[in-house]
Amino acid sequence: MPRAGLDPAVVTEAAAVLADENGLAQLSMSTVADRLGVKPPSLYKHVAGLPDLTRRIAALAAAELTEALTEATRGSTGREALAAAARTVRRYVQEHPGRYAATTGSRPADADDPLATALDRSLSSFVTVLRDYGLDPADEVHALRMLRSMLHGFATLEVSGGFQLGADVDESFTWMIDFLDQGLRARAAGGDGRSVVPDGRSVAR
Repeated sequence: MPRAGLDPAVVTEAAAVLADENGLAQLSMSTVADRLGVKPPSLYKHVAGLPDLTRRIAALAAAELTEALTEATRGSTGREALAAAARTVRRYVQEHPGRYAATTGSRPADADDPLATALDRSLSSFVTVLRDYGLDPADEVHALRMLRSMLHGFATLEVSGGFQLGADVDESFTWMIDFLDQGLRARAAGGDGRSVVPDGRSVAR
């Protein structure tokens, strides 16, 4: 019989906390069992194994981040919404590095996997922020990939200690938001993201 008080949500939350504390790579069924005070076989009554547990952590993280993004950007548009979303991602990765890492390494097992729905909702939060810029529909996917890549890269580099130069990291973060905002506005206004150097060659900005 499953231990009273244990269910998939309880196991997932305990694993997510451990992932944040020690790193996702250190997570195992044994460490989760130790945290919950049970033997590892007991966990298999609630989750199918470590890959399943990691997907559940990813779904939890995606849902949490979506909720935070929705709350942070409610009632704001343009740069204000962009900045709020960026700060939210940065703060979430700082506070929950392990569970966030699960979102980048897990893929839904099938179309019915809760992770698929959670990731779709997370993406929708970023789409809403970008939609206010009035981009050409053909540019929306590219803009979404750019935004996610830049926010993900900044936040994960920061938590891993990747910023070693002397400039203030908060200033760099604001610089990135300004760069994104100005680039999106320019693209929406009809710019093609390219400039011409004196010899007439076209180069990407």
